[in-house]
Amino acid sequence: FHQDGFLVLEHFFTPEECDSMREQIQGIIAEMEVPPHCRTEFSTKEGEQLQAQGSSDYFLTSGDKIRFFFEKGVLDERGNFLIPKERSVSKIGHALHAHDPVFKQITHSPKVQELGRKLGLERPVVVQSMYIFKVRQFGSPLTPHQDATFLHTEPLGRVMGFWIALEDATQENGCLWFIPGSHTNGITRRMVRAASGASTCVEFVGSEPTYDDSQFIPVPISKGGLILIHGEVVHKSELNSSEFSRHVFTFHIMEAKDTSWSKENWLQPTPELPFPPLYT
Repeated sequence: FHQDGFLVLEHFFTPEECDSMREQIQGIIAEMEVPPHCRTEFSTKEGEQLQAQGSSDYFLTSGDKIRFFFEKGVLDERGNFLIPKERSVSKIGHALHAHDPVFKQITHSPKVQELGRKLGLERPVVVQSMYIFKVRQFGSPLTPHQDATFLHTEPLGRVMGFWIALEDATQENGCLWFIPGSHTNGITRRMVRAASGASTCVEFVGSEPTYDDSQFIPVPISKGGLILIHGEVVHKSELNSSEFSRHVFTFHIMEAKDTSWSKENWLQPTPELPFPPLYT
């Protein structure tokens, strides 16, 4: 993990634990009622991000709630679904770990806490969680990025992602790709809250580097596997070009000891939901 910026732990969770998360999310989607003004398409391309997310209070205030974000092209101009709603969702975030009993249990499971201790984390807190669908045909690629662009701390190196494959993740259905060792080069851009009165709620500061595709290596992983992701390692995923889905539950933690969470981050702890300690 310290050398490459990521670590693959196969079969970390049981098939039964994975199935319980998938079943739970189906129940959440079945009850999903999204007001038309909250139908926010999700994208990781900078311009579209600013347009779709940046202008939306729905995104900016989702850190302590369970909210729905949709793929491009699944809604008509009036905000009605063009395809079945269960295939329209890109992700659900960003506080499943706090508000849903199944995801809360997984996030704070004894083996996750034990792993945190093995990594030397003293006061880790959970900052966000997401269920990512990677819908075939509609699912967007995840452009190369560093998590610290969006979740900035002083000093850097205090944020870590836990990425759990709820189904086999293959090159065909959109597994992660990494540039090993890229977590040692710092970050070159940040997404920050825009000044009040701006046309968008967030803006990007700095420049997005161009990455050499040949430096990326694919990291397929089987159902139940866990990938630990350093906050500064460069990673991406391609389109899901297969006939199969690729469901994932992921959450981010921060070592809170001697760490300052940037007040410019889009995600902020709230009085209703301070970042909960990982160790229970």
